[in-house]
Amino acid sequence: MKNVFSAGRYFTIPTIALLFILINSNNSFAQGKKQKNESVLFDTITTNIQGMGTSLTIEFRKGPEHNHPLMAIWIEDLDGNYIQTLYVAKSIAKGVFAFGDKSTGKWQEGEIIRVAALPYWSHKRNIKNDLGNYMPKKGFEVPDAYTGATPKSDFTLATRADNEISNKFRIYFEINQSWDWNKHWTNTLYPDDPEYKTSSQPAVVYAAVIDPSVKGVAVRLEPVGRSHQSGENGNLYTDLETLTTALRIASEITVTVNAE
Repeated sequence: MKNVFSAGRYFTIPTIALLFILINSNNSFAQGKKQKNESVLFDTITTNIQGMGTSLTIEFRKGPEHNHPLMAIWIEDLDGNYIQTLYVAKSIAKGVFAFGDKSTGKWQEGEIIRVAALPYWSHKRNIKNDLGNYMPKKGFEVPDAYTGATPKSDFTLATRADNEISNKFRIYFEINQSWDWNKHWTNTLYPDDPEYKTSSQPAVVYAAVIDPSVKGVAVRLEPVGRSHQSGENGNLYTDLETLTTALRIASEITVTVNAE
């Protein structure tokens, strides 16, 4: 039987073949394990199952700075009139966070009102609570049909409008992530504003105009502005040059009108 010399050792041809098979098997196993792990991180969310209107699919792909952001998705007509929410993170929708209360010495679920989290959406929704701001809380919650757990990574949202939409409309996506300070939005910029410190860089707002008659075509949402840094108002600010990592929480957001 023919021998092959390598690094001071002799190997038979069958031995080399066996080593080749083992190496390839390990590579295939590792690749399969990676794909399995990636599939676990991919979320599918369904909202407004009872909706009778336009069916939409929103695809979100995370960016390199993604780290448990909060988000809301809603639609308006082209004149800027709010139509409805399609999805909002459950913690915001209910005003209750999993790590909201440490009064016992251990973190537990508790009520928190984060007015700086998603202020463009909350002011558009325009429901004032008993504290005088526009954030959901107990007694002023967003209905369960439009909420869901905060996605941990990439996700697909399957949703519907309440009613059929025949005219073009605008879809918005607001996203915010705490502790993402940068050279402009420093933790000392507004030292006397505690709400600002819960937001750091302000929420980023993405948008796109959707034609409901065009089915099956993915339309990319683009950043159009930012929210107020402490949720003081519902204005949209266009100075995106002050943002850095906040613009890399998402790498791509698209919306598709589904054919039915």
